[in-house]
Amino acid sequence: MITGTLKNKVDALWDIFYSGGISNPLKVIEQITYLMFIHDLSAYDTVKAKNAALLNTPYTSIFDGNEDLRWDNLLKITDPRTLRDTVENTIFPLIKNLNPNKKSAFARYMKNAQFEIPSDQKLVSVMEAMNEVYGIINEDGSDSDIRGDIYEYMLSKLSTSGNLGQFRTPRHIIRMMVELLKPGISDRICDPACGTAGFLIEAGKYIREQNPDLIFEPEKMAYYNTELFTGYDIDTTMLEIAAMNLMQHNIEDPNIQYLNGLTVAENSEQQQLKEKDQGRYSVVLANPPFTGSLDKDTTDPVLKRVTNTSKTELLFIAQFLRLLKIGGRAAVIVPDGVLFGSSKAHLSIRKELVDNQRLQAVISMPSGVFKPYAGVSTSILVFTKTDHAATEDVWFYDMQSDGFSLDDKRQPLDHSNLPDIIERWNHLEAEAERKRTEQSFLVPKDEIIANGYDLSINKYKEIVYEEEDLPSSAELMQEIATLSAEFQTEFAKLQQMLQEARASEASEDK
Repeated sequence: MITGTLKNKVDALWDIFYSGGISNPLKVIEQITYLMFIHDLSAYDTVKAKNAALLNTPYTSIFDGNEDLRWDNLLKITDPRTLRDTVENTIFPLIKNLNPNKKSAFARYMKNAQFEIPSDQKLVSVMEAMNEVYGIINEDGSDSDIRGDIYEYMLSKLSTSGNLGQFRTPRHIIRMMVELLKPGISDRICDPACGTAGFLIEAGKYIREQNPDLIFEPEKMAYYNTELFTGYDIDTTMLEIAAMNLMQHNIEDPNIQYLNGLTVAENSEQQQLKEKDQGRYSVVLANPPFTGSLDKDTTDPVLKRVTNTSKTELLFIAQFLRLLKIGGRAAVIVPDGVLFGSSKAHLSIRKELVDNQRLQAVISMPSGVFKPYAGVSTSILVFTKTDHAATEDVWFYDMQSDGFSLDDKRQPLDHSNLPDIIERWNHLEAEAERKRTEQSFLVPKDEIIANGYDLSINKYKEIVYEEEDLPSSAELMQEIATLSAEFQTEFAKLQQMLQEARASEASEDK
C-alpha cells in the first residue's frame, strides 16, 4: 500500500506517460515495471556477487564490461537521444535475456516485452521521476515488495479492477498468514491466484530467515529456486510482474504459469498440468478474486463435485482442496459471505471443511483492511486437508486493528492485533479457558453443526452490555421543557430583530 508523498510521485510519473501519448493504463504499468526492474538490477547483481563470494564460486556480473548500463550511470547521460538508444537497444535486450533458461518463467514472460516510451525527452522525464520515487522508497527503508504495491495502486485506476476483485493483500496481513502456516524448505507452496506473487515472495523471505545457511546447501537451494514455489494467474501482465518480482527476490526459476484452475482446461497441456497438480502441494496461501461468476458449462466438473456453483469465491476453496496433499495446510482470505451464506453451495463448502477436513481457525478482519481499494468484509480461513472427519474445536479471533486506520488514508497506529494473533495461535492450548466475551475463543465442532455450519464470529461471540445510569423520565421531560422554553425565547428575539430590520428598510425607502 502506498500513500502520501509516494502516491503523489507515482501520480506524477503516470501523468508523464499520459502526456506522452500512452493512455492505456496496462501499457503504463508495464513500462513502469520494466524501468523499476532496470533500476533494481544493480542491487540484484550485488547480491549475486556477494553470494558467489561466500560460496567461493565464479560469477560474471550482469554489467561485466558495461558499467555504464547501471541506473546511476544511465542518469549521467546528458544527451536524450543517446540515453534512449542505450536503454532501448542495449539494456532492454539485456534484461530480456538475463535468464539463459528459455523455459523459465522470466524468459517466457519477457520474450515479448517491448520498450514503448514515445520520445527521447519523455524517457528523461520518466527516469528522473522514477529516481524521485526511489528516493522516497529509500528514505522509508522498509523491505517491501514495492513493485507490487505500486502496481496495485495503478491497478486501482482501472475501472475493471474493482469488478474483478483484484485487491492486493497488505504486506503485513500476508506476513501474518505466512507465520500462521510456518512454511519450510521441504514444503511445496502454491498460490493459484498469485497476482504479483506477494504471498510467494513473503513465504520465500520467511523460509530464508528460518534457514540462514540455505545458500551453503546446493541441493536445497536448487529446490528453493525451482520446485518450492508455484503461482498461477489469468492476467499475463500480472504474471510478467510476478516473474520479475520473484527473480529480484532471489527466487530464480519458480513455476509461474497462465492457468485458470476453476474452468475446464483450454488444451491438453493445461489438462495435464491440472492432473499433475492434484494433491501436490503442502501449503496454499491465497487471496483469490472475491466476486465473479463462471458459466456453468465452463466450470471444472471436479470442483462442482465439492460445491455445485458458479461463484468463484466458493470454487476457489474447492480448488485449494484439490491442490493440497493429505496433511497439506492452507491460509486463505474469503469474503464474509462465504461464512454464513444460506445457499446450498455455501452450505456444502462449509460442510466440506468442517465434516471432511480439519477447519482450524476463522480470523475475522475489519472491513477497512483493503481500503482505499474496497471496504469489503473478509476473514482468513486456516485449514488442513485430511479427507476424513478431523475438525474438533475451531478457533475464532476478532481482529479489530491491523495496525493502520480503517479509513482511506490507512495511517499507521500504535496498536495492532497481528502479534497477538500469532502469539495466541502458537499457544492454542490456553484458548480453551477463554470466554466468549473475549477477543478469541474456541468453538466445538458440534456447536457449529448445530448452528447450520455458520462460521461467522458474531454467531458465537457474546457481547457484554454495560449498564448506564440514565436520568428518569421525569428528569428528561423537565429538560425537554427547559430547552423548549429557551427555544421559544430565542425565536421571539429573532422575530423582533426581523421586524425592526424591515421597519428600518421601509423608513430608508421613503
